[in-house]
Amino acid sequence: MLGGYVIVTVSFLYLSILFAIAYYGDRRADQRRSIIASPYIFALSIAVYATAWTFYGSVGRAASSGVSFLPIYLGPTLTFILGWFLIRKIIRISKVNRITSIADFVASRYGKSSFLGGLVTIIAVVGIMPYISLQLKAISTSFAVLQHYPDIVMPAKLGSTPVLQDTALYVAVIMAAFAILFGTRHIDASERHEGMVAAIAFESVVKLFAFLAVGLFVTFGIYGGFGEVFSRAATDPALARLFTLEAAGGYTSWISLTLVSMAAIVLLPRQFQVLVVENVDERHIKKAIWLFPLYMLLINIFVLPIAFGGLLHFPGNTVDADTFVLTVPMAEHFWTIALFAFIGGLSAATGMIIVETIALATMVSNDLVMPLLLRFGRLHLSERKDLSGLMLAIRRSAIIFVILLGYAYVRLIGESYALVSIGLMSFVAAAQFAPAILGGILWKGATRLGALAGMSAGFLVWIYTLLLPSFARSGWISESFLQDGPWGLALFSPYALLGLSGLDPVAHALFWTMAVNVGLYVAVSLVTTQTMIERSQAVQFVDIFKQPSEGARIWRGTATIGDLRRLSNRFIGETLTEQALQRFERDRGRRLDDAHAADADIVHYAERQLAGAIGAASARIMIASVLREEMHDIDEVMQILDEASQLVVYSRQLEEKSQQLEAATAELRAANERLKELDKMKDDFVSTISHEFRTPLTSIRSFSEIVHDNPDIPVEQRKMFLGTIVQETERLTRLVNDILDLAKMEAGQTDWQLARIEPRKVIDNALAATAGLFAKNPRIKLKCRVAEDLPRILVDADRITQVLVNLISNAVKFCDKDDGLITIVGRAEAGSILVSVRDNGVGIAKEDHKKIFERFRQAGDTLIGKPQGTGLGLPISLHILERFGGTIWVESELGKGATFFVRIPSAAASAEFLHSATAAREIT
Repeated sequence: MLGGYVIVTVSFLYLSILFAIAYYGDRRADQRRSIIASPYIFALSIAVYATAWTFYGSVGRAASSGVSFLPIYLGPTLTFILGWFLIRKIIRISKVNRITSIADFVASRYGKSSFLGGLVTIIAVVGIMPYISLQLKAISTSFAVLQHYPDIVMPAKLGSTPVLQDTALYVAVIMAAFAILFGTRHIDASERHEGMVAAIAFESVVKLFAFLAVGLFVTFGIYGGFGEVFSRAATDPALARLFTLEAAGGYTSWISLTLVSMAAIVLLPRQFQVLVVENVDERHIKKAIWLFPLYMLLINIFVLPIAFGGLLHFPGNTVDADTFVLTVPMAEHFWTIALFAFIGGLSAATGMIIVETIALATMVSNDLVMPLLLRFGRLHLSERKDLSGLMLAIRRSAIIFVILLGYAYVRLIGESYALVSIGLMSFVAAAQFAPAILGGILWKGATRLGALAGMSAGFLVWIYTLLLPSFARSGWISESFLQDGPWGLALFSPYALLGLSGLDPVAHALFWTMAVNVGLYVAVSLVTTQTMIERSQAVQFVDIFKQPSEGARIWRGTATIGDLRRLSNRFIGETLTEQALQRFERDRGRRLDDAHAADADIVHYAERQLAGAIGAASARIMIASVLREEMHDIDEVMQILDEASQLVVYSRQLEEKSQQLEAATAELRAANERLKELDKMKDDFVSTISHEFRTPLTSIRSFSEIVHDNPDIPVEQRKMFLGTIVQETERLTRLVNDILDLAKMEAGQTDWQLARIEPRKVIDNALAATAGLFAKNPRIKLKCRVAEDLPRILVDADRITQVLVNLISNAVKFCDKDDGLITIVGRAEAGSILVSVRDNGVGIAKEDHKKIFERFRQAGDTLIGKPQGTGLGLPISLHILERFGGTIWVESELGKGATFFVRIPSAAASAEFLHSATAAREIT
């Protein structure tokens, strides 16, 4: 008899070997002598997909439904063969952005949203909880069976075993210790856990050889080969049905299982960890394309012979089919093979638990706990010098929490399901990430709200159709809930929702979760707009192979390199910060001085280092709040043109098709008109910007060439030419600043300096700023009447001055050049002040009154004579005034001049408006 002490001793020795391999791997990594930089190790680590479910559960499923286990392994094979380029794209994106987990990937794609990352984390923890419990159940059950050798005794239910005598509890504790030792040694989660990966690769070899050993023993040791096993099973009436497709669940079951497993091989947190985060070289995917499918083939080739052998050995369902890998060798009194099989199952289960808990702990820390703590101002975390200890404690606590949660589930629920059924619940949960991730890397138009709506709805349906039924089957909820639905509403039965019956629970749940997930993801994305950072991240993710690894950015903040150093010290420690900065100096060939201003290159690099420690969303929060970040992607403006051009192409296609139809619908006509309008906006913008850029650039180039080609030019003339160059350069700068200022306002990233001020002071400042315009144009007169009793206003003085300067400048440009008159009036109205600026110029047609406040739109015929400017001044003025609850409009007729009115609320009214607007933004 194999006593418990023998099994425990062998298991302890095996786990000690794993510890030694992991320790050796980490030591070699610290010496920069990686032992996992091999495509073979990479492929073997991906084989963590083959868990206790594969080792025990596949045989159990085959014993009850024939070849129905195959889709679980056909799906991953298809993913690697047909979708390898998508895997490579995900790996490239993750390396460039220092992605630390699947939650970090989703959050980073959709505007570095900490809320979205937290949602993915919650789905992952709840969804993978049954899968972890599966592994604990498998180890506990196999230990209980093997310790009675040579007798075959099915173990008691886990829930009936005292906790302190429960093998699963001690396995959970050991797995937690292993994961903590080799999964949280470094604070930077984006660094590879090389020791852990090496141990997982070794476990993959062990479980493969163990399963092959049992398969060879059953197939060729007990029987005379495949032919005899299958022929004897086919002649048994009770087993003959297993050779039919009906026994395998039919086509619907096969398709659903194949699809859900295709997603699981990438989207399960542990698979994303080994496939993406732990990847050393993306070129290794080329070998994995055939190595991993080969592994899947080898570990499944003996599933049916073992299942049939067990059924022939133990007729009448006297032995649980999930244990055939152990009980068949035990029945033949081959204790060595049985013990080897146990070690193989232990490898399969422990490998999954270790990687899964490390991945989930990183997600809980980076995408759930840290964003919450950083937003909780009373903790003053941003002021602490070193947060690395706190972050390690959070990750280690998360590992313990996740494993104990899985243990609690197996104690409460696990006995109600076979191993495979428990695993499939987690597969469907992981599939909820598929629309957001696939859409995120293929579709630029996908929005954060779309991803949020889709995943939230899909997760809720998963809870209703799979998780709650597991509680019902375990007695925690009335079983009538399964058949009759809640409160007797059969239409809402979780296994036949809205009358959809005839599907197995997994296929049924997959259909409904994907229907609501994909539907809401697409629909909400189409009706919502992206923020600037969402659009920027969309371009980076979708066009990752078209961009340099660092992405072009413009940094317009005031931070120093010392600020970046101190921020990094708080989260990753002084040692890692110094190493990172030294690596930056070495790679860029430049020296860093703490007193020097930070540029785009170092700021982006620092954000990526922080992302490796606390996740992209939290890194974004810290960079933006502590360093007052004001970054914008240089491609933003050009993307407007690109999207407009795409819409124009689509419009032309619709127009061609509409000519072939007898009657076009009103919706299509409206869409065409809008697209044509966008086309005109794009043309106007290109024409205006080209002209505005060309004029100063021509002057700069001409005078620069004169100075360059004529070294003997007189000093005074040289000064005049250089002055012109400087003047034109400033003109270009103002144009770029206008574009970026407007983009920043629309994205809600402007830094407003609010103060209660006298309106007269703002008007005087604007008049002083424009005094030079009247000096250059002596024929233009100015009249100004401003009341003395104007109430104070709560505004950004510089921004309101900018509005008035723009209006006065426009009045000077467009008033009568021979006998110009500009009149400025300021008076008080109910709860506000009203300032008007009137000129006696050519006026503005009524149809252009609203257009002039749109971006890049100006009054007049651009084909005959285009007015001066870029068409950005009035849109910027409108954004500024709306920020404080004010407004701007024009009253004018052609030939009768124009009057622009600016209304600004009083300080009291403005304060109330700002408070309401802030509350609305926080809710949003």
